[in-house]
Amino acid sequence: MVAAQQQSLSLILARNLLSSISTPGFLVDSKGVLLFFNEACGALLGKRFEETGKLPPEEWGAEFGPFTDEGEQIPWDELPLTGALRADKPAHSRVCVRMGSGDLVPVEISALPIVSQGGFNGALAIFWPSGDES
Repeated sequence: MVAAQQQSLSLILARNLLSSISTPGFLVDSKGVLLFFNEACGALLGKRFEETGKLPPEEWGAEFGPFTDEGEQIPWDELPLTGALRADKPAHSRVCVRMGSGDLVPVEISALPIVSQGGFNGALAIFWPSGDES
């Protein structure tokens, strides 16, 4: 029970952090389920978290990305976020996401694992438009 409480606390704190920053970001649990994305992320993606709610990795990946420059969805196992999830270490890459308009936009994305005394709990990812898209 203590580990579950610690996991909940670390994810709650991560969500609070995301809520207070103006950089687009999202939070996933240890299985890749989308738990939250902030207002800045919602503005870029064209949807608020309250509209989508929690989503499994297959669903949020198909809807929002990431995608290659050619528009192909990047498989869950190849995402920088997944590397952070599996290796308990940060990851960074350049990918494309689908904006609310349907257009793909290149972004830089950095993912950080969330670890507590109970072990790995999930990951927090932040991203921003890449190159001239800012």
